[in-house]
Amino acid sequence: MQNFPISPKEMLGSFWRNRQLIFQMTKRDILSQYRGSIFGLAWSFFIPLILLGIYSFVFSTVFKARWDTGGNSKTEFALVLFVGMIVHGFFTENLNRAPALILNNVSYVKKVIFPVEILPWISMGVITFQTLISLLVWSLFYLVVNLELNWTLVFVPVVLFPLMLMAIGMSWFLSSLGVYFRDIGQLTGTITTILLFMSPIFYPASMLPESFQTLIYINPLTFFIEQLRDVLMWGKLPDWHGLIISYVAGVAVAWIGFYGFQKARRGFADVL
Repeated sequence: MQNFPISPKEMLGSFWRNRQLIFQMTKRDILSQYRGSIFGLAWSFFIPLILLGIYSFVFSTVFKARWDTGGNSKTEFALVLFVGMIVHGFFTENLNRAPALILNNVSYVKKVIFPVEILPWISMGVITFQTLISLLVWSLFYLVVNLELNWTLVFVPVVLFPLMLMAIGMSWFLSSLGVYFRDIGQLTGTITTILLFMSPIFYPASMLPESFQTLIYINPLTFFIEQLRDVLMWGKLPDWHGLIISYVAGVAVAWIGFYGFQKARRGFADVL
């Protein structure tokens, strides 16, 4: 049975060696989602724009909701909520896709020369593209409402990169697990729904009793949601201490996921 390299160096090396293949397959998957539709790739812009419009109407007009910042803007709640949805969507979409990544690409597994470890990177590329479009829509909407953007938005990649590392690590782990346990997809769907309501997306963590706040902050999405709101909405600098811890955790999760994937892939061809 073939052994596959499991070192952190190989984790990065595989990405670098196959970067052109990853780019081309990511581009192909993005275009295939909209091929044959009237508006084509423009749907990637229209969908988050429509969602942001719905959030603005429902929460500012119907529920007259406000965030606990003292602001009176009718659109503030929608903007704050949309930031939370972007972070949640980025992470959980990776989790939801992961269990079926290998199962949906059996032909690649049986090709010895194809580096199947790049499949989570391709999925990540598609989701990152969608996330960037959502951030662009959010920024344009914020600019229209407030006539300026906070300069701290330049820290968005710094804030989201450790979350990307965690997501790719979980994708490697879940995609390998999904080969042997086909029910993993149903489980991840349930977990991502729980994360939606156990993250400070529809409400600020400060509104909860202290005992529940501890539970909310155990959720790793909480930190990234609040940090992204700080740099986008409130013009604050990131929490550097928290980010350093997040980067360490992100690298650890990524490598553990890669390690598990490389160990498990030796049996993929036998199971599939």
